[in-house]
Amino acid sequence: MKYALVLTVFLLLQLTSCSSLKKGWDNLNLFPVSQDVELGNQVYLEIANNPGEYPELAEQGNEEIYRYVRGIVSKVLKSGKVEYANDFEWKITLLNDPKTLNAFATPGGYIYIYTGLIGFLDSEDQLAGVIGHEIAHAAKRHSTKQLSKILGVQVLADAALGKQEVIKQVATTLLALSFSRAHETEADSMSVIYLCPTEYNAAGASGFFKKMEGQPTPPSWLSTHPNPKNRIQQIEDKYRRMGCTGTSRNEADYARIKERIAKIPAPPKVQNQDPQKGETKTTPAKTSNPAPSGDGDSRHKKLEKPGGGK
Repeated sequence: MKYALVLTVFLLLQLTSCSSLKKGWDNLNLFPVSQDVELGNQVYLEIANNPGEYPELAEQGNEEIYRYVRGIVSKVLKSGKVEYANDFEWKITLLNDPKTLNAFATPGGYIYIYTGLIGFLDSEDQLAGVIGHEIAHAAKRHSTKQLSKILGVQVLADAALGKQEVIKQVATTLLALSFSRAHETEADSMSVIYLCPTEYNAAGASGFFKKMEGQPTPPSWLSTHPNPKNRIQQIEDKYRRMGCTGTSRNEADYARIKERIAKIPAPPKVQNQDPQKGETKTTPAKTSNPAPSGDGDSRHKKLEKPGGGK
């Protein structure tokens, strides 16, 4: 009996140790917070120089759309729940691709939203839910946590020291990075937490997944994410547990923005010659860089303590 008790205690200690080790590994981040902003800026420049893959929507002539999306972001950031709300850039770039139902965020708070996603959703709370999810990826520093696991310590050290060629290499890696399922689940949960103090229906992100379930051919990226049915349930369970009272969906305003989005012409095609293969490639031309926006276009700000909401 004595030996059985000792064995039980030993096994419990081992399990606890393994659990703590896994949690520590999941949260490992070798990058200083200031590096998130630097890396995000590098990725921003990489994207700006790749209009074929990332056709940025010009802000000139689309001011109302940009103003509308920034208004949603501002409400989420003012919830008082977002870490680094006053420190990261939180810069919005819209990508002119009506067929892509996606959004993504890079370190330091650079958020990219495809026009196809805005046209696909039905209401402002759904878009706010997706934006909250992307803000969570940046605020929880998911990208640099992933990089900490896949890049060597020396690479990270060189990037932290500001070596530009290394930072560019890391930025290129970031563009091909996928978040873990654990990070996706956390971002879903944080979306509810961010929206709960606002006027919005805090379970807005679940509306996106409900609509995705009805698609005959879901986007390929969805296959690497947690099951949509489970995500819907987890989001709505979180919403009920928190007792969120917001109900706003702002469908009329959202319908007006969707009409504006639908009138945007597709980016023109350009012919690019591949000098190595002797092939001609057709890619969308860049619609132009967004004008300076006031949503955090300053670079290398001094970072304050996390928990930016006041």
